[in-house]
Amino acid sequence: MRIAYFDCFSGISGDMTIGAFLDAGLDFNVLKKELSKLKIKGYILKRYPVKRGAIAGTKFDCMTKEGQDHTHRSLSEIIALIERSSLNARTKNIAKDIFMTIGKAEARVHGINRKKDIKLHELGEVDSLIDIVGTAIAIDKLGIDEIYFSDITMGRTVVRTRHGMLPIPGPAALELLKGVPSSISNVDAELVTPTGAGIVKTLANGFGEMPRMKVRHIGYGAGRRELDRLPNMLRVIIGEAAVPFRQDTVTVIETNIDDMSPQNFEYLFERLFKEGALDAYAENIHMKKTRPGFKLTAITTPFRLERIASVIFQETTTIGIRYHETKRFILDRKVVRVKTRFGQVDVKVSAGPDGIRTVSPEYDHCVRLARKNNIPLKDVCEAARAAIV
Repeated sequence: MRIAYFDCFSGISGDMTIGAFLDAGLDFNVLKKELSKLKIKGYILKRYPVKRGAIAGTKFDCMTKEGQDHTHRSLSEIIALIERSSLNARTKNIAKDIFMTIGKAEARVHGINRKKDIKLHELGEVDSLIDIVGTAIAIDKLGIDEIYFSDITMGRTVVRTRHGMLPIPGPAALELLKGVPSSISNVDAELVTPTGAGIVKTLANGFGEMPRMKVRHIGYGAGRRELDRLPNMLRVIIGEAAVPFRQDTVTVIETNIDDMSPQNFEYLFERLFKEGALDAYAENIHMKKTRPGFKLTAITTPFRLERIASVIFQETTTIGIRYHETKRFILDRKVVRVKTRFGQVDVKVSAGPDGIRTVSPEYDHCVRLARKNNIPLKDVCEAARAAIV
């Protein structure tokens, strides 16, 4: 499995992302050929070596031709433009996902109910289209399976935009970085653009330290300007996973409860799983003055932390929640529908290296067939396991 890790010590933008991929080995001619499938005109692509501080890297530019109209496309127009292109399905899906993520954030920031109708202004112009679709092309062409990011460093300043003067971090970029480990430095510059934040929010499989890998390629993508305090570069490290199992980052949420009826947990768990909890459970504990109580634990992705916390506050009597991020190893999983002599059953099949394989028939399906055929439940489960080749 091929992994890309972005070290965002000086933020991230769309042009820096493509510059880093080019520096790491993406063929510039392949990039141009693929981008031509968008059927948009009026731009010139350039790449050239630069230094930012003491680090050498690649600067990528999309130059708009003189006299080119600065079109403000709506999100729906951009999605249609991508759909009409002859790009492959994976590239289209990645690009559309990034734009949809950014559109949702822009709509929320500007108070627009229908996100597909929002005009993306700078993000709807040619250079932003090239940056986002080019990123999708790079991921596909370099065969990248998973992408991880360091914590995101943002700057602080004020810039002039089509929306007028805006504080940096910009409202859209900050909205996109909800749930993302990040910090605001005292660097007087826009280190994270909305395009860069959209790339992070959409593509991240996890955050923090670089995953263990056999490093194959390293690339540096240069930002537009020199900075006084740090090299204005985005570093991408590409390699093969060095650990035998896939891993990701999850958030573990806990709280202690001693004044709630236990029967409420059934509905609480139903809501937690509906809002995206990966797992939830309660343990018996003794609290102060030896009062019996429960420790509630919910596991979710970092992006869903606030939703899960909200459900816990709504449905329990707790007044405080603690949480932390942790790594986990996971097996590859898929659901297979098999045919048995009793009927069809969904079976979860998990697999990993060294021949690891687990087969788990869907309990509800097996119970339904056991009742229908008036047979022991274990007979249905055994038949479902036997049906997996």
